[in-house]
This record gives sequence, C-alpha cells and structure tokens, in this order.
Amino acid sequence: MHLFFESEIQEHLYLSEEESRHAVKVLRLGTGDIIKIVDGKGNFYEAAIVNPNPKRCSVQIRSEQREETRPYSIHLAITPTKDLDRIEWMLEKCVEVGVSRVSFILTKRTDERYWKGKSINLERLQKIAVSALKQSLNLTLPAVEGLVPWKDFLNQVRLGSQKFIAHLEDDDRKLLKTEIIPGKDYVILIGPEGDFTASEIEEAKRAGFLSVSLGNSRLRTETAGLIAVHTLDLMNQ
Repeated sequence: MHLFFESEIQEHLYLSEEESRHAVKVLRLGTGDIIKIVDGKGNFYEAAIVNPNPKRCSVQIRSEQREETRPYSIHLAITPTKDLDRIEWMLEKCVEVGVSRVSFILTKRTDERYWKGKSINLERLQKIAVSALKQSLNLTLPAVEGLVPWKDFLNQVRLGSQKFIAHLEDDDRKLLKTEIIPGKDYVILIGPEGDFTASEIEEAKRAGFLSVSLGNSRLRTETAGLIAVHTLDLMNQ
C-alpha cells in the first residue's frame, strides 16, 4: 500500500512537492494508480492519481474512513538530551507505539545549552513524526511542542489526567504498570540523565503527580520515554 500524508484534504488536491516526488520519481506511479492518504487527524483516504507531476502531483479523493477514537491519550513530557539524535530516535518510536503529545521540559539538570538558547528543531521533529505515522499505519499525528520551563509545565497540565513522574530517588514509588487506570488521559514526566532534583519531585507530587518506577534498570532518558509510552499503551490494549 502506498501511503502519503497531507494535512489539508479536499476532493481534488495536490500532494506536497516531497510527496509528489516520492510518488512519481521513486514509486513510479502514474495516472489512475490508487494511493492512500492520512491527514494526521484520524482520517484515512483512498485517492486516484490524476496528473503524475513530480513537483505537484494531483489526486482525486474517492473514499474516506474515520479512525475510531481511542478512549485514552498519552502525553509524554521529557527533558531533551545533550545529543538530539537520541530524542529524534525516541520520538520516532513513540509515534509508532501511539503517543498523543510530546512536550520538552526545562529542568534544573537539563543540559545548560538549552538554558542558553539552544533550540529544538520542531520542523525536523514534525517530519520524523509524519514518517513514523506512515510507517506504523497510525492515523493521528501527535502534537510536538517546544521547550517549556518546569514550573510553567506543571501549571498548564490539564485537570482530570492521570499524572505520573518517573524518577530514581528513594520514595514510595509504585511500578507504573500497576498504577494505570485504563481509559484515562495520561501525563508522564521523564527527567534528564541526572534525574529530577528532590525539590522538583516534591513540586510534581504537590501538583498531583504520582511517583512511579519503570523497572529495576537505570535507563537513559530516551529509553525511559519510550518504555513509559509503551507501558501506558500496552495496559490499554
């Protein structure tokens, strides 16, 4: 199945230049060939190629299918790592698993370069998310958000979510898998390689976050993020 991504769907539309090139130059599709399109909003379309232009391929929508809405959502809030390649890898895998939203948080132990203006390339991360969406055949594209200071993030978390903070400090931590209530909206905090500070953990707990463990192993930040998302998704299957 040839799967493409377009965020704005009309009965007659043009694929983006990147998707047009892939369809015509790489896959060598021509007039009348059938493709599938996702819009990242839970919709799945069947379309026929009208004009196989490698820069502006036109297609006509033939049918539409709506994804059944999941009764839960997964919001991962994670500290960016020193090496952004690792965060890009994590995002790709989390999208494949089914994350709903990814936020990047600035904590006291976040790499100091982020405090000094180092940015996250959201455009590149969005492209990675789209590619992972197509690979996994998921239909809903997660929101990917830029850097947010720690306290600002705690203040903006939506009410009604089941909230977790995964850390390694001595605390009355429960295994994440034992605390999940199926069918909820989840927010989980993952800290930097040096972990959250004791004060940050207390602040999170006062904001309604439950201290949890992801298992006995000490994990890298990006590994912890992926395992957290997978656990939340798996316990809802």
